[in-house]
Amino acid sequence: MPTPISPITPIRTPEMVQPMRQPGQSGAFKSMLDAAIQHVETNSAQANADKSVERFLSGETEELHSTALAIQRADLEFDLFMQVRNKVVQAYQEIMRMQM
Repeated sequence: MPTPISPITPIRTPEMVQPMRQPGQSGAFKSMLDAAIQHVETNSAQANADKSVERFLSGETEELHSTALAIQRADLEFDLFMQVRNKVVQAYQEIMRMQM
């Protein structure tokens, strides 16, 4: 008998994305970007990958596939951040080229 299809769960928003401030307050975009950069700098995925590699190389119970997955997860997270950063920079440059 086939396994029943499970319902779709709602998508969680990342912790680093916070609701917008009031329109009169300045620096909302800057603070959101700073929070995203800080999240990547204190990246727990990279720290987990480093620990996983250390455990694997020291011969502890860490397996090769879990080490490779941890490294790939950290790499993908960083690549995603870089792509988002590039899009933000492109958007900023495009706005700066607009004539008033």
